[in-house]
Amino acid sequence: MPFSLIVEKTSGKPGQVYYPLKLKEVFKPTAGPGELLVRIHAAALNHRDVFIRQNLYPGISFENPLFSDGCGVVEAVGAGCKRSDVAHVGAVVVMAPSRNWIKDLDGPEDPNSFSILGGSLGVDAGTGTEYLCVPEDELELAPQHLSPAEAAAMPLVGLTAWRALVTKSNVTKTPQPAGGRNVLVTGIGGGAAIAATQLAIAHGCRVFVTTSDPAKLGRAQKELGVAGGVSYKDDDWDKQLLKILPQARPHFDAIIDGAGGDVVKRAVRLLRPGGVISSYGMTVSPKMDWLMSAVLRNIELKGSTMGSRDEFRAMVAFVREHKIRPVVSRVVYGGLSEANLPAIDSLFDDIKAGRQFGKVVLSFDKDGNPSGRESPPKL
Repeated sequence: MPFSLIVEKTSGKPGQVYYPLKLKEVFKPTAGPGELLVRIHAAALNHRDVFIRQNLYPGISFENPLFSDGCGVVEAVGAGCKRSDVAHVGAVVVMAPSRNWIKDLDGPEDPNSFSILGGSLGVDAGTGTEYLCVPEDELELAPQHLSPAEAAAMPLVGLTAWRALVTKSNVTKTPQPAGGRNVLVTGIGGGAAIAATQLAIAHGCRVFVTTSDPAKLGRAQKELGVAGGVSYKDDDWDKQLLKILPQARPHFDAIIDGAGGDVVKRAVRLLRPGGVISSYGMTVSPKMDWLMSAVLRNIELKGSTMGSRDEFRAMVAFVREHKIRPVVSRVVYGGLSEANLPAIDSLFDDIKAGRQFGKVVLSFDKDGNPSGRESPPKL
């Protein structure tokens, strides 16, 4: 019988407890009407998976499989499926990481029914399982230039970054303002920050970053093409950024931020009048101060969480068109087995310690290139 990866409930206070991983035997599902049976080849982790284990996430399920991101192959087609692109055996697909948000740019049409896949009471699906039945409307063809691990690394962070950059910050390929757009992405190294950087550069933006790790800044410049960056550990990091901006456009048009903290105070110096802070997370603090100086400069602070099904489709198409390759930090091979649980646990450790540059991925293949890089899928 196939397995799913779940968390086991133990006693302890939120933030202090750390739920252990557990394998659960499940029946191989059968595709129902409008569904496709997908055999998962790779699943990627997100910070929310660590938060779930720490009991710092709402609506945790101890029965439903973990993980929101996955890439797999269609093995069976349920009755009534109509999409010629994905509804055939052998199609390599990626799953939308959430359900019940179709197209409304303001937010889910019914917030009470919106759910993120993986370890959630709101939806029984998660990609930490060997087989998954998925409504055909929740799938997109995986871009052919991507390996299974790279494709699995794309959905949640790609969607989060797309909404923060394109929908919320109004960054489009054309028309460009005089001197080109300057975009600041905070906390480079995490999956969403890297995705936002890649998408912004592909949109023709000049991207600068913050980080606490000089090695990550070096990689961002060399591998991603960022224009420069500073350490957010320095008290004057905003002043340092102003010194390295081009004279032709000595301010930022948008800040894509996952940290929070004093970003509004910094933005007053950094952003042009009317510039946008697009906030998709607050890892520094759950509160931010809103300053009168930001009001006087007409700065906009916009919350941005995940995205709609339409935004997901647009993001995948953009990745395909521009041959963007999500950055994979490390891959653990071997799939779901008791013997592999310590290795899977180590992927959570990477995120907890902030060691990763890009996404960490569980591959259901038995082995692969030790470097963590794979060839495009031959599934």
